[in-house]
Amino acid sequence: MRSLKVLFVASEMAPFAKTGGLADVAGALPDALMERGVDVCAVIPGYRSVREREDFDRVAGIGLNVPLGPMSLEADVLETATAHGVPVLAVEREDLFDRPNLYGTGGRDYYDNLERFAFFSRAALLAAGARGFEPDIVHCHDWQTGLIPALIREVCPGPGSVFTIHNLGYQGLFPREKLPYTGLSQRVYQPEGLEYWGRMSLLKAGIVYADTVTTVSPTYAREIQTEAFGHGLEGALAQRRADLHGVVNGIDTALWNPAADPHIPSPYSSADLAGKARCKEALLAEAGIEADDRPLFASITRLDAQKGVDLICEVLDDAVQLGMRFVLLGTGDPAYGRQLREAEARHPGKVKVFLAFSDAMAHRIEAGADALVMPSRYEPCGLNQLMSLRYGTVPVVRTTGGLADTVVDYSEGNLAAGVSTGFTFRDPDSDSLLKAIARALRVYSNRRAWARLVANGMAQDFSWRRSAAAYLDLYESTVNRPPHTP
Repeated sequence: MRSLKVLFVASEMAPFAKTGGLADVAGALPDALMERGVDVCAVIPGYRSVREREDFDRVAGIGLNVPLGPMSLEADVLETATAHGVPVLAVEREDLFDRPNLYGTGGRDYYDNLERFAFFSRAALLAAGARGFEPDIVHCHDWQTGLIPALIREVCPGPGSVFTIHNLGYQGLFPREKLPYTGLSQRVYQPEGLEYWGRMSLLKAGIVYADTVTTVSPTYAREIQTEAFGHGLEGALAQRRADLHGVVNGIDTALWNPAADPHIPSPYSSADLAGKARCKEALLAEAGIEADDRPLFASITRLDAQKGVDLICEVLDDAVQLGMRFVLLGTGDPAYGRQLREAEARHPGKVKVFLAFSDAMAHRIEAGADALVMPSRYEPCGLNQLMSLRYGTVPVVRTTGGLADTVVDYSEGNLAAGVSTGFTFRDPDSDSLLKAIARALRVYSNRRAWARLVANGMAQDFSWRRSAAAYLDLYESTVNRPPHTP
């Protein structure tokens, strides 16, 4: 039987170009799909970071002529492969993609992002065709590729389309006057199309025109159909509820493996946790936190209200008085950075703040901490809690999005049933967070119960293998039903 062919189109892909979690998904999911027998080809923009790599080769004999409004622009195609052999094509056009950053600079988006990603959307389809890859499904991601399902439906009929929303808060909003650059006709500019409060939304284009819409956790899929989480698109999403699915992201279990992690001072596993105790000792020493029998809590986060960093700032004094020791790694809003530094000064030897980002330190914190604090106001999926579970670091999270889907609250009954993996709280306020921390501190004093929590978490499977199986089911159901008609 012929393998299902999937064209995977994303604006970033680890390790070639990355700003966030989308790149991790795009870097890992194609390999996991290939392991399940899917014929996958990925396409990304030819950013400067891509062109500077030595593993991309120019594809001889392929020169694209890509429509962009009244123009037709030329582009070249570069090619490499992932470590597992998935072909990766990069669309090269220097004036659009040879820039210091992916989407903007100095805190502002590039002025021509509409033109850049309209060009990329059309070019991705042309590059695959020129390479001889004729997909059954085009899997697109976030607003940067939201035009592709509309182009397939309105301009160049072809394969089925799956559109994944990684974060509804980023919508790709542009003036109506730029519609001609999309290659779409005026008839798509309507409330049932890509019109959004007098502008056009490329994210909405993907939602409206894709055959299947996914997001990165089942709870987030439900939440974004409500006014509280829908960012103004809850109506469009509710209309697609029959075709809207949540699939929890995975993590790279080779990269995040405490038994073979080169970044941590001592390897360990669920069968032998002695190395985790040594990792905690090393982290306490690195952070200058007093070594005693108290639990070490941690956060690895962006300093942003979405991540609930303000709640952490509000509870730190009380939580330290209850016995918590705390280390934080992150960058973001300077105002939160100042508040955290002030808390560190108030609690020397008990709180340490690293206002930076280091991948190696993130690994050391996951290995050395006893608990991870993630009080997010919304969290489409979240990855840190998945890494923490794998590293035997008990999550303390708010029940939203992927956090609700991946962490099971502690209770004696849940623990006895072998399903408790952490501590959860519902309301996004400091009192609720502090109560959850207090519960975790009480359970930590019962070493047998805490050991059960750790063991339960480390037994969870959040590998990409599981996520790939769910996506494969969605691809097959998309291929086997009539195309969606907006």
